[in-house]
Amino acid sequence: MNPKRITTPTEPVTLAEAKLHLRVDSDDEDTLIAALISAAREACEDRIDGAVPVTGWRLTLDAFPDAIKLQRGPVSSVESVKYLDAAGVEQTLSPLDYLVDAASTPGYIVPAFGKAWPETRDQINAVTVEYTAGSAAPAHALKAWMLLAIGEMYANREGSAERPVVAHGFAERLLDPFRYWGA
Repeated sequence: MNPKRITTPTEPVTLAEAKLHLRVDSDDEDTLIAALISAAREACEDRIDGAVPVTGWRLTLDAFPDAIKLQRGPVSSVESVKYLDAAGVEQTLSPLDYLVDAASTPGYIVPAFGKAWPETRDQINAVTVEYTAGSAAPAHALKAWMLLAIGEMYANREGSAERPVVAHGFAERLLDPFRYWGA
């Protein structure tokens, strides 16, 4: 399952930076530009399969897999691993019972040496993992891509245009170093 963001992100591109990039001096379109900033961040995160600001995430699973995959990395911490036991009572695993691989992208949680995942109730969303992940300070390339995306959306506000928009190949390549290229 896909993780859900549980904390509100601080946008990596400020309204002032976006307006400077767009060459907008008035405050008339601040609401629109703020929405474009969020849309550009979300598109960037989707393309790199990572989180640009550090935020909290919740992943729910129906049961424990061999290894729990933590998307939207890089992972900085795991706050809790909870599960419904066979009787339906929520339990919290001790951090001593699992290992966190925060060095890999995506990150993983596996049972600690000599440990095994506990039995869970046979129902949907029986396992819940809360963790923190994302890049604290986005690289200049990520911000540059977001500003280009904001500019493109600001200039072309309709779903279709009289003239087709020509893709900037270099802009997409700005995200390459940050993409997760695995399976």
